Amino acid sequence: MTNYLDNAATSFPKPESVYQAMDRFARSSLANPGRAGHKMALAAEHALDEGRHRLNQFFNGKGPERFAFTLNCTDALNMAFKGVLQAGDHVITSDLEHNSVSRPLRAMELAGHISLTRIRADGTGTLNSDDVRSTITPKTRLVAIGHASNVLGTIQPIEEIGRIAREREVLFLVDAAQTAGVVPVDIQALNIDLLAVPGHKGLMGPTGTGALYVAPRVKINVWREGGTGGDSSSETQPKDFPYFLEGGTPNVLGVAGLTAGVAWVVSERLSKIHTHETALVERLWRQLDEIGGIEIFGHRDMARHVGTLSFRCEALAATEIGGILDQAFDIAVRPGLHCAPYIHRAIGTFPEGTVRVSPGPFSTEADIDKLAGAIREILV
Repeated sequence: MTNYLDNAATSFPKPESVYQAMDRFARSSLANPGRAGHKMALAAEHALDEGRHRLNQFFNGKGPERFAFTLNCTDALNMAFKGVLQAGDHVITSDLEHNSVSRPLRAMELAGHISLTRIRADGTGTLNSDDVRSTITPKTRLVAIGHASNVLGTIQPIEEIGRIAREREVLFLVDAAQTAGVVPVDIQALNIDLLAVPGHKGLMGPTGTGALYVAPRVKINVWREGGTGGDSSSETQPKDFPYFLEGGTPNVLGVAGLTAGVAWVVSERLSKIHTHETALVERLWRQLDEIGGIEIFGHRDMARHVGTLSFRCEALAATEIGGILDQAFDIAVRPGLHCAPYIHRAIGTFPEGTVRVSPGPFSTEADIDKLAGAIREILV
């Protein structure tokens, strides 16, 4: 079986309870959800309600109805940006961001719709909250920050940034793609107005799932319009949340799996998952140091890190290392730019990129030792 160390892209394997929940739901309740339909339709609607309830509890939102299910985190981010931003608005983001943040904002900037400021991380891959404070202008509408870098694994000071945004009456969006299901994300304590999460990473659900949280104080425009399974008489999209943002048939089967994934994460405890993954990163870091000739990026404080490590070696390109690991050793890592070109430019790894290793809850010390041994064999 493949030694899978690419959990920053998608977690694998999933907990057995996720597979079982999806199989059971697909065989018994996979109808089109409807709040006034037959028993199977009502069961499907209940699955969505249960999923929202789980997410609201997990992230401490202000109500289950504030969570709209999405195709993925990218979908959630696009819903937020294009639903909230108006002509002339100013947005603050960073050079750490994934393309799912950078590309829609850059496109809106190039179209002349918004102005954009991209603050830079320091040498450890960490943002300074004072840079956010000093960049806010009277036209600033939104601060959009990833909770942790998908390249460096560094956790950002979103508590301080959220406090600054709230003090200045600016909306605060957090991309929790790398932290949801790994470290605590408390919407109310962190002053988060918009939270985008994928279902298929740390929350242990299947691909094709995600959610956008929209705080009650946020005014957002409709993203897609269509059927909602309830109010069919209205000529336009019903204003009630979450249906206002959920036109069309949702991925109910995926949500059933996501709900089971969140339940599994809760039962395992975030602290246990985070400690396990970062301990494996530290183990790999020590072994790469022993091999020598390898440059590792980001700071080493695992309390401010998720389970992601990026490195490069002058002797061999990242893509070559990744290809050899896959073909000769059956080890799955992720070489390249990781859809985050700005931070690769900042750390001097553009255009080749780095080799990214991201263990998950089911990864073991033996997996890390096998990887380190393979790298030693390739490079030494």
